[in-house]
Amino acid sequence: MKTPKNKDLLQKVRYSFLKILTGSDLSRRRLPFMVIESVNPGPVVWLTGCIHGDEVTGIVTIQEVFKAIRKQPLLNGSLYAFPLMNPIGFETASRNITLSKEDLNRSFPGDQNGSVAQRIADKIFSSIKQTNPTLVLDLHNDWMKSIPYTLVDPNPGSPHKKAYEQTLKVAGESGFLVLQETEDATGSFSYSLLEHDIPALTIELGESYIVNEKNVEYGVKSILKILAYLKMTEKPAEDFTYQIPEVAKGKILKSLLMPVSSASGIIRFQTQPGNLVKKDQAVAKIYNAFGKLQDTLFCKQDGIVLGNSDYSVAFPGAPVMAFGVF
Repeated sequence: MKTPKNKDLLQKVRYSFLKILTGSDLSRRRLPFMVIESVNPGPVVWLTGCIHGDEVTGIVTIQEVFKAIRKQPLLNGSLYAFPLMNPIGFETASRNITLSKEDLNRSFPGDQNGSVAQRIADKIFSSIKQTNPTLVLDLHNDWMKSIPYTLVDPNPGSPHKKAYEQTLKVAGESGFLVLQETEDATGSFSYSLLEHDIPALTIELGESYIVNEKNVEYGVKSILKILAYLKMTEKPAEDFTYQIPEVAKGKILKSLLMPVSSASGIIRFQTQPGNLVKKDQAVAKIYNAFGKLQDTLFCKQDGIVLGNSDYSVAFPGAPVMAFGVF
């Protein structure tokens, strides 16, 4: 497929802002908004990033996807993005909205008359919903020592079967290890989308706080692979698959934050992210200040290590590792 000479007339590219609130100094707080709309019919896909202010890799990944799409032949359909959904948290490297201490990712679908987080969530959700999207890809980051993976929400029930089945199909095309969330997802962005019959999934791109260029590369390749699967773009010359153990390919694992520490102390990890682990294998040891062993943590099930805690300190009841279990 050749790019037509008048591509700019057939494909509209727009970068703008969506106002969310006005500060006490009358400054406007805004959400950056990006769109590529083609005259060619096709799916409508949204990319979203930085719903947690300290999870920044998604911002750059979305920027790079848009650059890549603009270099390709004419898009089929439309690509929209909110690359920075929590600018207030981003500016202070805070997970939550700094003004109200709320988690934006537990405030959906939002309320235009509610709290700060609910009002921002309402702006985001209503803007996305009115485009009748085919798919929403929400980009996150995990612990500093973690591998990238795709996360799907718990099944929202039979009324939303079609949206959930499509989500699972797309997740399988992401090139990453696929996990199903086991914790309560009420109020989360992606789960709320599913409850409104909009296919949505989360892509976790490794560490928080900084932009890891390798994880950006993985994210871009995964998204371009998904867009090609939806027939919005040409199939990439090189098929992307993140290196995961052979036994996990084609499977959906369940996320697990067990075992937790039963003692306070210093964590010494016995295995690393990406490694296969067996049931009853020692995965971490907790020592006190004098080097005396306080606790040994054993894996509850066969699985893969997703990430290790950002900190070396352990407290009773605190998770120190994350797993994807079979």
